[in-house]
Amino acid sequence: MLAQGIHIHFAHRTFQWSNDAPGKAAVHCVIIGFGMEERAPRLFDYEDIKGSAFELAVKNVNPYLVDAPTVLLPNRNKPICDVPEIGIGNKPIDDGNYLFTTQERDDFLKLEPKASKYFKRWLGAQEFLNGYERWCLWLGECKPNELAVMPEVLKRIAAVKKFRLASKSKPTQKLAEIPTRFHVENMPNSGYLILPETSSESRAFIPFGFENPITICSNAVKLMPNATPYEFGILSSTMHNAWVRYTCGRLKSDFRYSAGIVYNNYPWPNKPMDKQRDAVETAAQGVLDARAEHQTGENPASLATLYNPNTMPDNLLKAHKALDRAVDAAYGVKNLKTDAERVAYLFELYEKYTSLLA
Repeated sequence: MLAQGIHIHFAHRTFQWSNDAPGKAAVHCVIIGFGMEERAPRLFDYEDIKGSAFELAVKNVNPYLVDAPTVLLPNRNKPICDVPEIGIGNKPIDDGNYLFTTQERDDFLKLEPKASKYFKRWLGAQEFLNGYERWCLWLGECKPNELAVMPEVLKRIAAVKKFRLASKSKPTQKLAEIPTRFHVENMPNSGYLILPETSSESRAFIPFGFENPITICSNAVKLMPNATPYEFGILSSTMHNAWVRYTCGRLKSDFRYSAGIVYNNYPWPNKPMDKQRDAVETAAQGVLDARAEHQTGENPASLATLYNPNTMPDNLLKAHKALDRAVDAAYGVKNLKTDAERVAYLFELYEKYTSLLA
């Protein structure tokens, strides 16, 4: 549409629409008006998505409904900044034969105790956010003579092979030749940062966190190997979360974090000074420490509970505010009060960075 000279004349940002029909469902909507001629754009926003609109003074309305340069974010293979790349977690294609609840694992080990050392903690987005415990039977490095003396394990391997051979996908059928391996394997040798692919829209901050290499993650999360508190701090900030809210895909109304669109297009601070980087790392550690206060003892809080706006503890909120101040300072900005202001700034930075890539 942009290539054909069509302009956005007006737009209403997200609001909730409902009707009086039985079993009605609330729907999140935007309204966008287009035209061929250029005219002064109008943009409307909602302090409460169930409330009334108010008009913003704008110079331009881009496809993300922000007063910023008109750009479309491409699906990139690499980040536009000199930062670590992220990848997806592991994808077994096993029909569930290698995945266990704690009870299922315990029952299996009663039949096959020799398999104990091959069980690894399994972490997807739901497990990471809600504290659920699941396990993966990882046999990719198990020697043939060890497999041969575990009949229950051999049954699982045979079931995986049968499932893959029955697939209509040629690559999956090919994968049946190595039934102990996964379709996608991403198992860092050292600690890494975990980024859940799906997160509730009600959270002000998507919970990211560090994991150790003995945990195997599913493809429902993204992984950043060798991440430091600095990367954690930038990604956990309001600046980055505002970018996510405006640029990510959605599952229902929940955020879907992607590498190609969200992460790889994100404009990071440009060459922050050492003291700015140190300040971000210190504040990031403050967030981790605040979480830890509520995640020990007999009844530890899940990340979903800690980041629920109704149950978020004061010390964690204060830690995030301190992190925001440090991240804003690394960007060299202050007094950005709304997501829209932050995203408008980031789009200008994006345009500056990408102009140098051409």
